[in-house]
Amino acid sequence: MKAHVYVSLKKTVLDPQGQAIHNALRKMRYEGVVDVRQGKHFELTLDDGIPAAAARAEVERIAREVLTNPVIEEYTFRLE
Repeated sequence: MKAHVYVSLKKTVLDPQGQAIHNALRKMRYEGVVDVRQGKHFELTLDDGIPAAAARAEVERIAREVLTNPVIEEYTFRLE
């Protein structure tokens, strides 16, 4: 089983890297992009024997306690 965890800055936190990418896209004449927010992607490989509910709880805990700074970042994840 794999878990994909996506971490990004909260919407209320300034994202200078996202803004720089957005500015570059505008200068390159990509006109349909309104905003860019950058983030991180983590792929965790889980033990195949772990039940789905336990895997979900474990990934949630890892994302909350290790992969994010809860003051400025938020996360989502999916299991496959």
